[in-house]
Amino acid sequence: MRVLVVEDETGIANFIKQGLEEEAYAVDVADNGVTGLDWAMTNTYDIMLLDWMMPGKTGLEICQQIRKHHIATPVIFLTARDTLQDTLQGLQAGANDYIKKPFHFEELLERIKVQLRPNSGEHERFTLGDIVLDVAAHQVCKAGKEVALTQKEFALLEYLIRNKGKVCRRSRIIESVWDIHFDYNTGVIDVYINAIRKKLELDKDEDLIQTVRGVGYIAKD
Repeated sequence: MRVLVVEDETGIANFIKQGLEEEAYAVDVADNGVTGLDWAMTNTYDIMLLDWMMPGKTGLEICQQIRKHHIATPVIFLTARDTLQDTLQGLQAGANDYIKKPFHFEELLERIKVQLRPNSGEHERFTLGDIVLDVAAHQVCKAGKEVALTQKEFALLEYLIRNKGKVCRRSRIIESVWDIHFDYNTGVIDVYINAIRKKLELDKDEDLIQTVRGVGYIAKD
């Protein structure tokens, strides 16, 4: 899962980034509204956390602009403003939720999870062959047997399964799972893929995670 945090208070931004990365999210942090809007318009995010008052452009203006361009990514405002008028203004701009500063990270995390739940309200599970990945429980089972994965292994497997049937390019994997945006030795992906295959005990006849030479990987039933 990839998150955009637009927050000009360094302490708060670092606090959110560290906490979310510990939960295996990939996090981009913009410290002003101009950069935040640019990234929101050009990159793909699963959720955006916007401070209301910032230099350049406000969180409200960012939200209004992305909604005008039909970007439906959930938006949570981080703000000390909590009057009825502020709330109505934010909702009218297209915000999905508010959290008032100061806040506990646990509350923010739960609000993020609420926004990322499927619209059906069902428990979010993904399957790949006899592999079942439970997002909420942070659990992976193969043939009914639980398999212990590290946070990065889980995040990588989740990314592949969410994009099942699609070729996942190395550049997109490293950007979405590792939050790295420059020329990087993507060989680290191979190390994690091999670890996942080994832990899931995938033999040669179980080609659930296939290598696309020179491009990346694809998860296929």
